[in-house]
Amino acid sequence: MPLFLTEQDVTQLLTMPETLDAVESVFRSYAVGEATNESRRRLRTAGATLHVMSGAVANCAEFKGVLGLKSYTVTRNGARFYVSLFDAESGALLAFIEADKLGQMRTGAASGVATKFLAREDAKTVGIYGTGWQAQSQLAAVCAVRPIERVRVYSRKAENRASFCAEMQALLGLADIAPVAEPEAAADADIVITITSAREPVLLGQWLKPGTHVNAAGGNSILRREFDDETLRRASFLTVDSLEQAKLEAGEYVIAVEKGLLNWERVQELRHVVSGALHGRRKQEDITVFKSLGLAIEDVAVAARLYRKAKEQNVGREF
Repeated sequence: MPLFLTEQDVTQLLTMPETLDAVESVFRSYAVGEATNESRRRLRTAGATLHVMSGAVANCAEFKGVLGLKSYTVTRNGARFYVSLFDAESGALLAFIEADKLGQMRTGAASGVATKFLAREDAKTVGIYGTGWQAQSQLAAVCAVRPIERVRVYSRKAENRASFCAEMQALLGLADIAPVAEPEAAADADIVITITSAREPVLLGQWLKPGTHVNAAGGNSILRREFDDETLRRASFLTVDSLEQAKLEAGEYVIAVEKGLLNWERVQELRHVVSGALHGRRKQEDITVFKSLGLAIEDVAVAARLYRKAKEQNVGREF
């Protein structure tokens, strides 16, 4: 019988190390053709948008194969997220999962995987733009793959910066995490994270020091840009989770291509870095950029890990 997992179940079961491992593993599968991803599609009405994205993973650690889709609605009342997980052998529905927390964790984990393979080994400082729900897992994932000693936090409202610092200090045990009042101050770091809803760049390339790695995870619309053209110009290596999806959703890249400042041949997919086919960072002073859009196969892989753990611990409700 299928298993129903609530947000509370997901929060109870899912850890960042497990999520990082699932996302890294599915990128390896993707690189060798053992995972298939379908880009996000959107259906709009006067008051709501339905987003649907699907993927399949063969020979994951939990199953011989799984299929799944994430669907979510966005209205003036907020967003609701769900993942449906299927067994690829029988076609049976394995689980129906409330997926707000799942999505938060896998989005952070994607940036964590990119950081593991692209940031300098000695990276110890982080600057983060944005203090919302998604910012928490972004910072947690980066701290899980590098020994972070200092974090600087910028967002538009001082009270949000202060509360985020206090919350993450308690959650991650960071000794040196502090808000900054000027955006350029957050860019003085080995790793820079942007996780905002900004339509215009919050990060300027002129602020970046040599050797920085950038994770841009806040926007999935061609109408939004979190970093500017100078960031692209200075970067030695540009990557994304899916080129197909980037051409539909990565505003930073699409607008630069339309201006003639960038061609798509410069943009590589993260799966090939994870598999070892590409080396993203060649020199200490290289600036590297990961544009995260979010792939269905990430949700499917994490959902499979979550389902197995739920069955082992007798969590959730059969229906």
